[in-house]
Amino acid sequence: MLLLLLLVPVLMWLRGQRGAAAALVFSSTATLRALGKRSTSRAGRIMHGLLYLALAIFIIALARPQLGKSLTEVEASGIDIMVVLDVSGSMLTKDFTVGGDSATRIDAIREVTRKFIEARPNDRVGIIAFAGRPYVVSPLTLDHDWLLQNLERVRIGLVEDGTAIGSAMASAANRLNDKQSKSRAIVLLTDGENNAGKIPPNTAAEAIKALGIRLFAIGAGINGVAPVPVFDPANGRPVTDVAGNVMYRNQRVRFDEAALKEVAKIAGGQFFRATDTDSLEQIYVDIDKMEKSTVSVKKYQQYRDLFPACLMAGAGLLLAELLLSQTIWKKLP
Repeated sequence: MLLLLLLVPVLMWLRGQRGAAAALVFSSTATLRALGKRSTSRAGRIMHGLLYLALAIFIIALARPQLGKSLTEVEASGIDIMVVLDVSGSMLTKDFTVGGDSATRIDAIREVTRKFIEARPNDRVGIIAFAGRPYVVSPLTLDHDWLLQNLERVRIGLVEDGTAIGSAMASAANRLNDKQSKSRAIVLLTDGENNAGKIPPNTAAEAIKALGIRLFAIGAGINGVAPVPVFDPANGRPVTDVAGNVMYRNQRVRFDEAALKEVAKIAGGQFFRATDTDSLEQIYVDIDKMEKSTVSVKKYQQYRDLFPACLMAGAGLLLAELLLSQTIWKKLP
């Protein structure tokens, strides 16, 4: 029906081409042109414009315009995930790549974690970072924009250095102590052995298993030579140059898998080894498949017909044209 609107400019063009037959013939109309007022000369165009506009509105009415209103309800599966990130000084080791450039372990883990969170919009996700002790970056939340903003602020040196794996696991388990959640999981990323904190990792693993929480333990880092930050023996912090950049030197690094494998075994979870960014991303993909959420979507739609409003508008324009043609812009036959 809307295609009929194309007829409106055609009718206007045909009327302009044909015109009305002359009642009187003059050799020149220059003397008569001065007798007419400018406002009166535009009256005909306005009157015909009202008619064409009314016709266009009637055509739109035939197309049955509607004003839609929809309501969508999303019922998530109830999966809660706590991401536990190691932010000890050794996470500044540059043995990963991001976008083809050399990157520290913490930068690579932060980038891959961001993609993992974005891929699970319907799950509650929280973040705990830890070094010598754990601290909450974000509690469980569905506001992933706010969550990702806090993830970008995760950096080395916010707490005393060390690797308190057991305490971080216990803190994450405490945050997941919600019996109403259908599924709960902890994703632990670390590059070292437990050397701080008050809770041994094996004890925390037993508690995680008792609570029915799934544990995914990821060991990040290579066994070989890599640029390692230089630490100040006095305060245990990375040494920086005049520009504030961390100073590095190549040395052999090694990751002991045995302890983290034992923790995953006690908790009834799974252990993964990430030696580069690609393997780390693949691990997150595998975890995403194992802990996939199911979403139920209900959509309600309501429509209000605008057909009567269009008819009233078109009729109003026709009435206006009729009143004007019989009053201030009345024309002689």
